[in-house]
Amino acid sequence: MCGIVGIVERDLERPVLADDLARMVRMLRHRGPDEEGSVTLNGVGLGMRRLAIVDLATGQQPILNETGDIKIVANGEIYNFQDLRQELEGHGHVFRSRASDIEVLVHAYEQWGEAFLPRLRGMFALAIWDGRTRTLIAARDRAGEKPLYWTQTPRGLLLASEVKALLVRPEVSRELHPVALDQFLTYEYVLAPLTILKGVHKLPPAHFLRYQDGDVSVHRYWDAAGVPLREWSEDEAAEALRGALRKAVVSQLMADVPLGAFLSGGIDSSSLVAFMSEATSRPVNSFSIGFADGTYNELPYAREVAALFKTNHRERMVSPDLAALFERLVVHLDEPFADVSMFPTFSVSELAREHVKVVLSGDGGDELFGGYDAYQAQALAARLGWMGDALIPALAGVAAALPPTEKKKGLVNKVKRFSAGAAAAPADLGHYRWMIYLGSRAKARLYNAGLRDALRATDVYAPVRDALARFGQDDVLNRQLYADLSLYLADDILVKVDRMSMATSLETRAPFLDGDLMELAFSMPGHLKIRHGERKWILKQAMRGILPDSILSRRKEGFSIPMKNWLRRELQPLLRELLSPERVARRGLFDAKEVTALVDAHVAGRENHAHTLFPLMVFERWATEHLQL
Repeated sequence: MCGIVGIVERDLERPVLADDLARMVRMLRHRGPDEEGSVTLNGVGLGMRRLAIVDLATGQQPILNETGDIKIVANGEIYNFQDLRQELEGHGHVFRSRASDIEVLVHAYEQWGEAFLPRLRGMFALAIWDGRTRTLIAARDRAGEKPLYWTQTPRGLLLASEVKALLVRPEVSRELHPVALDQFLTYEYVLAPLTILKGVHKLPPAHFLRYQDGDVSVHRYWDAAGVPLREWSEDEAAEALRGALRKAVVSQLMADVPLGAFLSGGIDSSSLVAFMSEATSRPVNSFSIGFADGTYNELPYAREVAALFKTNHRERMVSPDLAALFERLVVHLDEPFADVSMFPTFSVSELAREHVKVVLSGDGGDELFGGYDAYQAQALAARLGWMGDALIPALAGVAAALPPTEKKKGLVNKVKRFSAGAAAAPADLGHYRWMIYLGSRAKARLYNAGLRDALRATDVYAPVRDALARFGQDDVLNRQLYADLSLYLADDILVKVDRMSMATSLETRAPFLDGDLMELAFSMPGHLKIRHGERKWILKQAMRGILPDSILSRRKEGFSIPMKNWLRRELQPLLRELLSPERVARRGLFDAKEVTALVDAHVAGRENHAHTLFPLMVFERWATEHLQL
């Protein structure tokens, strides 16, 4: 695992200064504390920080081809590199390292050009300088496990694994992007290709960037929407899924350092631990996080799985004393991000890093096999049909009169969430209505006139509509899963896991996001994934006999924390400090009286405004750090 940076001057005769590159590289030391490498020449600089996982002795970067005119820096792991290396050696390529997976990439590009990208099975962000054509190629993996940001300035192109490395350059704008801010408050994250800063862009997953003669173009090289549906028998589908997941897990055990797994006790992480235990003679290292609030605590399930597979199991309790952690993590983040599960993700990463350098994580299982409540909410709304037009507003009125509870879910909270989601956003967004946290009516009260004017000609729901439209096959659930793979997984879940694990210098791998496994999943029709209201049905059939029924039949809880409760108590002083009327008014974006009313109603327990207040807190702290005002 690494952090990478790149500089390409518009004037390729202008030398890149080693000090300029070094300042960018060293902002990424947390991503790679083991080594630093760079190369500078006229017009180009490539640099990286390395977290050494594979080929510790000879895997240093940048890596060059035999003639030295192609150079690469990369972040991630290529799990099929041995097969690619053997094929490339058959074509006459000569390798210098003992077993570097990254060296394979420079020769693969030399052999196949940009067409090498679909051949890769792994997680990566890479930058290649081709001195023959004076072209930079940068790319991300299919799901977006590894990040890559870029910006163009009058001097040329800059790219980096994190925005903070770009911001050391004074020519990079820090102007707030109002559309990105609107996205953040709507979804709790910013969607690619936008970032919170104008002129700074995310390279989307499964895309590559080409920079030549001062021009940038971005291209897609893979798309799950192109996978054709197949007719599967239930037994055939379960067997194929079991084999593909087992193969993905085994391939991702590639490491020359200690390795473990995050274990929640849910079906995804438990499946990984089961196959890891099969593949190794040593006990698996497993790591879990717990909460004093029993409705949020999943430790009993994790302990059951750990005992079954005899893992070396370690746990840590998350404390509501998060003020110091809030300060550390929000400042560390490149842009506002309000998924509260970043806190337990950081805590479990910190615990794991005390014992291993690499962990496997169950991310992706929900987006491939239908794990979220939103799919069932949309199915219910579809069954209600025209009756919902009358029933849902009435239900919303009843739900609004009920005080919120401190439980994680519960009937009252489910009714309130269903009715609020159904009423908050247009019906053509489908299940995304239940993945939106700030609707148009609330924005009309919260946003000041200047922000409303800046957003007047924009549609915050356009990325969702575009993702749903790209999936052209007639399968409702797979269309929803595709949108979540493209948006929620890529821009929320994987961002959270990457930043929080990398903050502790821990590498995370996601076997469910293996390229072959993703294509297998999208070849299976939706009725195999949710059946009679039972989510992840085919995954449960695949794991039957391997995992106990108590794990297969348990409901999904979600990796969350009792933020709504903590904002009323332990975090209330920080809430009132960051969202004081004076501070909100000085920022000039939001109505200070409305913010104060939201704070007071939440603290009094009359309403649950955590999904509005926590993002506003995050934004204010981020803005204090990064914006001029």
